[in-house]
Order: sequence, then C-alpha cells, then structure tokens
Amino acid sequence: MASKFLAAAVRRSLSPRILTPFRSFSTTAAAVAEPYDDTAGISMKGVKISGRPLYLDMQATSPVDPRVLDAMLPYFVSQYGNPHSRTHLFGWESDEAVEVARAQVANLINASPKEIVFTSGATECNNISVKGVMHFYKEKKKHVITTQTEHKCVLDSCRHLQQEGFDVTYLPVKPDGLIDLDELRSSIRPDTGLVSVMAVNNEIGVIQPMEEIGQICKEFNIPFHTDAAQALGKIPVDVNKWNISLMSLSGHKVYGPKGVGALYMRRRPRIRVEPQMNGGGQERGIRSGTVPTPLVVGMGAACELAMKEMEHDEKWVTQLKDRLLNGVRSKLDGVVVNGSTERRYAGNLNLSFAYVEGESLLMGLKEVAVSSGSACTSASLEPSYVLRALGVDEDMAHTSIRFGIGRFTTEEEIDKAVELTVNQGLTSRVYNGHNTKLDYLEELQERDSLVGDLITKTLKQDIENHILMRDVCL
Repeated sequence: MASKFLAAAVRRSLSPRILTPFRSFSTTAAAVAEPYDDTAGISMKGVKISGRPLYLDMQATSPVDPRVLDAMLPYFVSQYGNPHSRTHLFGWESDEAVEVARAQVANLINASPKEIVFTSGATECNNISVKGVMHFYKEKKKHVITTQTEHKCVLDSCRHLQQEGFDVTYLPVKPDGLIDLDELRSSIRPDTGLVSVMAVNNEIGVIQPMEEIGQICKEFNIPFHTDAAQALGKIPVDVNKWNISLMSLSGHKVYGPKGVGALYMRRRPRIRVEPQMNGGGQERGIRSGTVPTPLVVGMGAACELAMKEMEHDEKWVTQLKDRLLNGVRSKLDGVVVNGSTERRYAGNLNLSFAYVEGESLLMGLKEVAVSSGSACTSASLEPSYVLRALGVDEDMAHTSIRFGIGRFTTEEEIDKAVELTVNQGLTSRVYNGHNTKLDYLEELQERDSLVGDLITKTLKQDIENHILMRDVCL
C-alpha cells in the first residue's frame, strides 16, 4: 500500500493543469503510469505525435509491477540500512530482506539460495560468466563455444577473450534460429572451457533446446552458461533439468526494477570464476559492492509473482499474439514471422513485411513503441545481425519489427497496433517506386478506391509527415 500513499502525496503537489486525462491504450498506465497533458501533443527528437505511444517493446524493458513497487518502497524510505552492517537493526532487517529475495529468485529456477549472486544486471552476469570462467581455468582451457545470435554483451566478451589469445567458435543457426546439435557436438575440443547459448533470443524469441544442449555439455564435462534474461518468468526454467553451470538473469525483464540482476552459479559440481570487480568481498567475493536492498527486494518480489502467474501470463500473451498476427495478416499479405513458429516465446513477435520500405515503415509507426533490427544511421541501413544469421533476405531484414507483448498489454492496444501497422504497411507499399511526394499523392488519389477506408485525410497528412522524415534520414 505504500505506493498508494506516495502517489497521493505526489498528486496533491501537482497543479490541476498537469492532471489531465490519461491517454487510452497505455500499457504503462496499467502499472502506475505518470499523468501528463497530451492535448498539445508530444515533440521529442524532432518527432511530434499526438500522445504517448502504445508500449509494445517488452523485450527492451517491462514496466514495474505495482506490487513489486509496494515491496520495494519501505527499503527506500524507512528500512534503509546497509545489508552488510552487522551491528544494528537497520542492517539486520536489510540483510534479512536480501536473503528472502535470494530465495525467491532461486525458487523460480529450481536452485538453492546459496547459488544466487546479486549483480547490476544480465550484462554483468554475462561478463562474469564468460570472462570469469575462462580466466580461472586459463591454464588448461582455451576454447569457448557460443552462437552467432547471442546478445551483444556475450559476443563482445568473447571477442575480448580472443584478443587475449583464446579461441572462440561462433555456431551458425538454422533458418528457424535454432542451433544444430550435431554441429555443437563436433565443435567441442579437449580444451573447450565453456559453452554459452542464450535460452530465449531477445530479438526473435526462439527457445533453444536447452535440455539437449545441457546433456551434451554434461557428457563432455564442459560448463554450460546461458543468458536467460528473456526466459525468466516467461517459460519454465530448471537449472537441474538443463544442466546449467551458470545462468544470467535480469530484474527489469520480469516486471522488476532496472539496475539489478542475479547470477546462478552451481555448487555441485562447483563452478569457479575469477571476479571481474574487486572490493569488499560481498556476494561471496564474486561481486564486490553494497547490495542495493530495494532493487534486490524488487527482483525477488517480481520472481515470486512470476512463479505464481506464469501460466496465466502465458495464456494471455499467447492470445494477444494470435490477435496481433491474425489481425495484420488478414489485411496485409507478405507478412513473415522471423524464427521458429513452434519453439518460441509468444510475447516476442518479430515480423518482416514484403514490398515495404524498411525505414519508412518504422518511422511511420511513431505512435507504437516497437523495436527493429534495422537502424537509420547516417545514410545507411544496417540489418540485424541476428536476422542475417538466419539467412533472412536483406530487403526483408530491413523491414523487421519486433512486437513485445506482456502482462499488462490490453486487447485495445493490440487492435490499435494492428490498425496503425496495416495503415503504415499499405502506405509504404503505395509509395514504393515514386520519386516525389507529389507523384506519390497523385497516385494515392487515384488508388483511393483500391485502398478503401484506410486512406483518409488524416492518413494522407501522416503520409506527408513520414515522407519528410524519410527524406531527412536518407
């Protein structure tokens, strides 16, 4: 209830002008959104939109669940002791809260609380795992196996090891985004010291065959690390079934706070790492630094909620994913799902659109917060390295959009996203082949009868705006 009292205090301090109505279809509003005045629109980074966009970028970050915020607030305002202070109540109660959170995280992945090390996030966990293991066993182990579609922090850690003289094998993936187990087996060498494979891909949502990979690693007695930031709380995770040695976890991907993560480190058989940060020796010397009690408590609460609500969340997210995909495909042809359609997390829907200009498609969707494998940088467009690894055609890779659906996403948001995506898809297809805005609008006028009700005066004005944005980008 603490968040309600805090919200009431903030509300009393705000002027009536700011307390204007909330915009509809806001995922963030479902989780303690901030009031704002959108009557004049919002302008930022040269883009003006009528109000805050729909949030469909859950793989980038998720909103903090209000129940998580309630659990965190006391450790900001009253129980603020350092959990490493051993001589007074403030320290004792913070330490107890940290240990409760440690157990909550462990329970979600079927581990022992003694195997959980709190960090600043999954990036730090990946660095400790990849570099820490290889540095510790460097006298005997000189080889790492990972995949071409790993998160950047794993790939960069591997490149860092290569600069130090280690060998790294980057396994290719099949067109569905999954690795070939026979290729993994054939890549293992006597000096292989680590296999690192992401459980759920952050860009395309495919789920790797973790149990099979774990069995191969167990057969050859090789430590198995996985970046499970996108899997935690979304799919069942069991470190024993998967034979995991090290697992990287993140708080803000599971409706917890940013700035906190957890590293699972198996105790039996024991895995050893060289610490990447020196200091006071907290977290068993693996990760020195004061443990941030409020953030850790938030991550623990988020994991406990995920354990209770995972089945419900999965059904809801799957229903919304089907609604989004069917809605878009019913009005647009040439829509392709990137990655396996069988082995994937439903809340990650990565689509490519045929016959569409990639940069104009994403720019035109400024009222939907989505992510893309493409980036408009200077005068060039760089396709996603993940999609390139899948062998996706370059033109299709340019049009990839990742829709991230979550616990607080609503049916109204999905319907609005479908409408905006279809509108922009038709717009981009009509414009393709025209050199000037005038030619385009003249052709558009002639094609009104073909496009139907989707082409309105409002849409035409939006078309002009996105053409101007495209011209600036190019």
